[in-house]
Amino acid sequence: MGAPVDASRRICNRSFGHLRSARYEPASIQQERIMNYRPRRDRGLMGLIGALTERTITAAAVALSAAAAMAQPYESYAARSAAEILPPNMIQGKYFKVGNQVLAYDFLHHYTVDSDFGTFEVTGDGALRKLVKEIAAIGALKETDTIEAVGASVKQSVASPFVLAKNLVTSPVDTVSGLPGGVSHILGNVTEGVTMEHDPSEDSRVKQALFVSSWKRDFATQNGVDVYSSNKVLQKELNRVGWAAAISGLSISVATMSGGTAVAVMKNMRLANQVGNALKEEPPARLRIINERKLKEMGISDALAKRYLDHLAFTPRHDTVIVECLTQLKSTRGRAVFLNHILAAEDEVGANFFQQMAETILGYHNTVSPLEEIAVVDGMVIAQAKNGTPFVPFPLDRGVWTARAQGILENIKANRGAAGYGGNIDLWITGTFSTLAHQQIAARGVTITENVDEKIGFLN
Repeated sequence: MGAPVDASRRICNRSFGHLRSARYEPASIQQERIMNYRPRRDRGLMGLIGALTERTITAAAVALSAAAAMAQPYESYAARSAAEILPPNMIQGKYFKVGNQVLAYDFLHHYTVDSDFGTFEVTGDGALRKLVKEIAAIGALKETDTIEAVGASVKQSVASPFVLAKNLVTSPVDTVSGLPGGVSHILGNVTEGVTMEHDPSEDSRVKQALFVSSWKRDFATQNGVDVYSSNKVLQKELNRVGWAAAISGLSISVATMSGGTAVAVMKNMRLANQVGNALKEEPPARLRIINERKLKEMGISDALAKRYLDHLAFTPRHDTVIVECLTQLKSTRGRAVFLNHILAAEDEVGANFFQQMAETILGYHNTVSPLEEIAVVDGMVIAQAKNGTPFVPFPLDRGVWTARAQGILENIKANRGAAGYGGNIDLWITGTFSTLAHQQIAARGVTITENVDEKIGFLN
């Protein structure tokens, strides 16, 4: 997350580039585009919810023909100001300022953030909240003086390669990042048996590497940031201070984070505690073993569990949050269906989307009605609640009434019977709908709950 602008732009161009030319299209051209639609793999977030199968497109075409006859009004996504979307403390803080123009496409906001540590681009309100906390953490780490505590030993540690378990590591400061590669992966689970000839100097390096990984997890937990973040600036600072503490053997004090960011109150403390404790105490290899065990206990096949845990878009944190959400659903059927569905994620944006979907599903299960079954109907996740209500979780930032949105909605209503679900739909979204979208969706017998992240509290 929080990737510097050049890396983020590549991600966004790959995921959303096809939408740029359509952002301000009039309704008539939108209709023509949908009528001529052919599925493609790179359809952005829409690709994550099924890429609109041929059945969906057929239903969309029928809906659009009827809509055209009725002169149905449609909207298009347009740029909004940051002040329309965000509270003041999320627009500007000690080290950062969010660009005034916020683009919206594929239901998500796209932000440009200027900071003292570089320019970042992120997709999604949740990703912005995460980045703001990371910027505050970077600021606190930057203000930490490691030279006085360590002196030249820090420079020596960066320059001197060392051999550990037959792997040459030429830059220890860049290696132990908490990610599931490098030294931290090798050392992550001693019960898996790392063996080497006894050498006191290597013993010292092993202890230092383990210390850095543990120190980073402690810091991340205390300051509400993700130790597995893709933010390279944050990782560099975590490594710098962590290695300084490891090499010096001294306790290095990091200034308390500041920045005035709002922190969501967790409604599900069990989820927060389970995930928080695991991320703090366990290295990546141990997290994988724990998640494998939990998936097996809920009846997930070994093959599907491996495909999920090997998926490059999901970090150990994504894995742990999603698996714990599914675990807490207990006897809900269809958890394997959901897990297989989310393998469609292609990047961090997709992984965040599906993590928020899993948290939304658990939130409904805990606060409204237990869920009996999860299904995927033409690319959309839909669940049947014990109270008889079909439930659709959809993590969007902003929804407007478009021809595509109407086609998807009509198709869900028409085909939910295939999953055996009846009754009016409960739709939970993480953001908001426009006034027109809200009116049109409600008129079709759908009950909307907006800003559900405020209702249940997300693990951003």
